[in-house]
Amino acid sequence: MNIFRLFGDLAHLASIFILIQKIQTTRSCRGISFKTQALYALVFVTRYIDLLFRWVSVYNFAMKVFFISSSCYILYLMKYRFRPTHDPSIDTFKVEYLLGPSLVLSLIFNYAFEPTEILWTFSIYLESVAIFPQLFMLQRTGEAETITTHYLAALGLYRALYLPNWIYRYFTEDVVDPIAVTAGLVQTGLYLDFFYVYFTKVLHGQKFELPA
Repeated sequence: MNIFRLFGDLAHLASIFILIQKIQTTRSCRGISFKTQALYALVFVTRYIDLLFRWVSVYNFAMKVFFISSSCYILYLMKYRFRPTHDPSIDTFKVEYLLGPSLVLSLIFNYAFEPTEILWTFSIYLESVAIFPQLFMLQRTGEAETITTHYLAALGLYRALYLPNWIYRYFTEDVVDPIAVTAGLVQTGLYLDFFYVYFTKVLHGQKFELPA
């Protein structure tokens, strides 16, 4: 564990707390993509299947349980408790375009052709593009609530902080993970336009609106 990964994990935790707080405080799922949240739940379940047979540490165990349980809780809030506030007519990105390629890539490019390894690799590829439905919604509506942008910013910061983490590990541990690094770069790249608007407008007290 190094400081970059620690702060990355904290940013990830913050993004989830912000999202749950937004839903419960406003009693609304408006502006949140159910499809993106479902994809993240699938990411966590497939990545952390090793909870059933491998022990690493208390921290590792707690984080894995939290990510799985919190993602399922968010789906519950969106699907049942505040379902009337979710508008599926604007959450229309076809997730098949993300699931299919992620599965194919995990079968071709992996470190070992074993079920748990393929599931882990699948989760890495899928996480890199799971934000697509949410960004697609932003593109369609052209705007977002401030609290929603804070959630997305924390989520993007989490992935961005993993980049110096990989660099640090390369120089201190001589460890390189091409799959995670490549997927991380793709995921971080997807946030560039969002971060530009976030830093130039939201952090200056203006409403988040995408350029026409």
